[in-house]
Amino acid sequence: MPEPVIAAREVPGEYVAALAAAGVHPLLARLYAARGVACARQLETALGGLVAPAQMHNLERMAAILADAIAARERLLIVADYDSDGATACAVGMRALRQFGAVVDFLVPNRFAYGYGLTPEIVALAARLKNPAILITVDNGIASVDGVAAANALGMRVLITDHHLPGAALPDAQCIINPNQPGCGFPSKNLAGVGVMFYLMLALRAELRTRGWFEKPHGVADEISGEANSLHLTPHASRLRAAPNLGALLDLVALGTVADVVRLDDNNRILVEQGLQRIRGGKACAGIAALMRVAGRDPARASTYDLGFVLGPRLNAAGRLADMSVGIECLISDDAGSAERIARQLDAFNRERRTIEAGMHDNALAALEQTAPHDDGYSVCLFDPAWHQGVIGILASRLKERLHRPVIAFARGNNGEIKGSGRSIAALHLRDALDLVAKREPGLLSRFGGHAAAAGLTLREDALERFRAAFEATARSLLTPADLERMIATDGALPAAQLTLESARLLEQQVWGQGFPAPTFDDEFEVSQQRVVGERHLKLRLARDGREYEAMLFSHADPLPRRVHAVYRLAVNEYNGAQKLQLTIEHWQPV
Repeated sequence: MPEPVIAAREVPGEYVAALAAAGVHPLLARLYAARGVACARQLETALGGLVAPAQMHNLERMAAILADAIAARERLLIVADYDSDGATACAVGMRALRQFGAVVDFLVPNRFAYGYGLTPEIVALAARLKNPAILITVDNGIASVDGVAAANALGMRVLITDHHLPGAALPDAQCIINPNQPGCGFPSKNLAGVGVMFYLMLALRAELRTRGWFEKPHGVADEISGEANSLHLTPHASRLRAAPNLGALLDLVALGTVADVVRLDDNNRILVEQGLQRIRGGKACAGIAALMRVAGRDPARASTYDLGFVLGPRLNAAGRLADMSVGIECLISDDAGSAERIARQLDAFNRERRTIEAGMHDNALAALEQTAPHDDGYSVCLFDPAWHQGVIGILASRLKERLHRPVIAFARGNNGEIKGSGRSIAALHLRDALDLVAKREPGLLSRFGGHAAAAGLTLREDALERFRAAFEATARSLLTPADLERMIATDGALPAAQLTLESARLLEQQVWGQGFPAPTFDDEFEVSQQRVVGERHLKLRLARDGREYEAMLFSHADPLPRRVHAVYRLAVNEYNGAQKLQLTIEHWQPV
């Protein structure tokens, strides 16, 4: 592969000036301006800055339906998804609905037996095991036309909460909330499934409050915090209960939002910042606190890195290798001992997942080496009957980063089918590409769904070559050669005065993520020392402008040349209670 182009992001000078005039730290002003932040108002993280719930289509209607169901003591069943977003969304729903007095339980489809979403098989299982009056989907359901029809036939009503892009037809559910459904004017289209569920709980709490369900009614400004401003007696005195503090759920919202890699727009950054503040303040739920302990992370320094790369993978590992109900039990437990036990189980799952992934990655690279000399393709489709169905999404992501191509990895499913998980580059909207394949080749795809960056699909194993050709043709019709050129966007060179431990600490505490990337910098360095540690990593000393800096290059043991052009991020290296600046090398090229 040719070396990628390293290019610094554009920094609008007027944005920098406006932010600096508002008192924003000079380094942060530069970084925020490069990410499109034009004024300090966009950086406000108070809960009052959230988009108003009333702007979401059908939200108040669904809240009223749930309030009626709670009053009638009807059985509610949350049908969750098996990733971190689905797990946290389910936990938000379970915790809030129980506090509201609802009769509620949850069910998570086993991905290996039932696949994704509210399928007719899951509906039948729900009816047999739980016999609910209402099914509530979280992080799924917008494409479950057949599943909703099956529920309707059995007399169960369905409420869909989702954030994925809808297909040509919407399910015949009693009510749907989804910021991406037709007719929804909610401006933050990037809400994760857990964010949608949180908004529903806000609306439900407001609806119950107007009905006199709580001891202490609240004003709009107190809707999230739960601070009482008056006492209101109602005819429903026998049912009165304290209004819950929904702000206590924001640690779960932050985890699901970051782990699902949705775009961190202004609204999502508020949700994440508020959740991080709870974790740093020692107010995390027992499950998140236990996951932090098991991972050896300090809650007082919790960051988006912890949410996306430490907690998220441990939670996801349950859904990838076993049953996500284990992860949900961790998140809804209020017992520290029980949460710790489950967190250790999740940590063990994650270690197993890493081992499986490493073997799959080696197999994939070996297959690519055989085809690469003869292949100038715009896409990559790989299948190995031995691959683990729960890990192919991670494999596709790793290969996409390496090859800068849309990648779909397939594993063997049931009844002659294979299941694929895809990841795409910015220039190709993956779900739309699959939709185009389905229209050009009717009957080829059994089912598919997803969004711009990631999607899943199912087809018959004997149709793989036909799909590979159709997907390649579609990718060629949508991409140009320039789209396939890998470019690394950085924040340019970092002056020596800002290449400090203080800068690393400052950056660590900010909210970064998809669409608002964590800062990386690029400079030329002289490699003054290097040695292999842990058998496969390089520990370095890099020199620039008469100063030396400690650095790490992970998963690379071969020696570097004397001078390198390095892309790096600032990190805080803590050892024996002492903190030092460390540069973590993301990419390097010889000078």
